[in-house]
Amino acid sequence: MKTAQRLFLLGDLAPGTAVTASAEQANYLVAVLRLDLGDAILLFNGRDGEWSANIARIAKRSVELTVTAQVRPQSTGSDLHYLFAPLKHARLDYMVQKATEMGASRLQPVLTERTQSRRVNTERMLANAVEAAEQCGVLGVPDVCEPRELDDVLRDWPAGRALIFCDEAGDRAGPLAALSRIASGTPLALLVGPEGGFAPAERQRLLAHPAVTPIALGPRIMRADTAAVAALALVNAALGDWRT
Repeated sequence: MKTAQRLFLLGDLAPGTAVTASAEQANYLVAVLRLDLGDAILLFNGRDGEWSANIARIAKRSVELTVTAQVRPQSTGSDLHYLFAPLKHARLDYMVQKATEMGASRLQPVLTERTQSRRVNTERMLANAVEAAEQCGVLGVPDVCEPRELDDVLRDWPAGRALIFCDEAGDRAGPLAALSRIASGTPLALLVGPEGGFAPAERQRLLAHPAVTPIALGPRIMRADTAAVAALALVNAALGDWRT
């Protein structure tokens, strides 16, 4: 018996519903996975939970699936926004995938003075987020936002959401102690800067912002994509859904 694969679709999911995979998804199911009529697959759309379905029809550039039964109800997921200075190509792909696996609900590129790659392909980001969500079992795909300047992000910061700032130049002792000062249940955001860190003036603006809690990630200098995983792990362990 073949192991059921997971597929993210935008359409509504309910018992007996017929849904059609895109041409790219159809090619993946038939040409790559070698699935055939009657084979089972799992579907999710970020709203209706996870559902089992069977391949009902295979055409040249499409696959029709019949939804059968709900496997898991929709969970609320974590309310964790991940803000980051964009990286180049493969490293950005990796970071998006890992942030999705770690439960980020929004991916927000932030342009800073030392940002090395200011052009961001958000369609590619979304494709990587979808692929990661399909593979890791989460029931939603994070929102992918267009890049914004750091000053604009800080100016429009929503009231009530804590901004955890990974501060390379800050006190290296006790990131968990710093996170413990944020009340449980507070909506969260995490900001990781570019290679080379934030410019001094940017760092001062961040430290002066009332929503900001600075943390350090220990004595070693990390690449930005490594820092993303380390920081998300810390936040999940201290304040996120790893505690349940």
